[in-house]
Amino acid sequence: MVQLSRLNAWRQLLAMVYDLFLVAPLLMANAFVLVTLFGPTESIAQPAVPDWLMRITSLLVFTGFFIIFWHKSGQTLGMQAWRLKLVDNLGRPISVKQGYIRCAAACLSLMCLGLGYWWIFLHPQSRSWHDLISKSHLELLPKKK
Repeated sequence: MVQLSRLNAWRQLLAMVYDLFLVAPLLMANAFVLVTLFGPTESIAQPAVPDWLMRITSLLVFTGFFIIFWHKSGQTLGMQAWRLKLVDNLGRPISVKQGYIRCAAACLSLMCLGLGYWWIFLHPQSRSWHDLISKSHLELLPKKK
């Protein structure tokens, strides 16, 4: 495996876009289940599902998707499509704890106007903030013959 270079950093972005298309239906299913449990709403001003519950369950679905894939195989479906693999700094699959840390750090990276992602272009080993904080990194897998 080869460490992800600055020139291949676009693969990470494309894998994220791909994965968002997979997470969106999961979030819709989450909302469907909650609305089914709490019943329909009569007014948009008074939603049937409490806002805090929708946010927490959506966050669990979103982070769960990534953590399960990262911990099990090191790759989400989008990462498989773009030949990326997430490993810890010793080359092993990341732990569940590292997955939670990586998700939280990725949110921090986004909240700072994406600076944590742009850091890839400044860091000598092309690492983002969430790579550094979670002690993990992406590697580019060789092409299959």
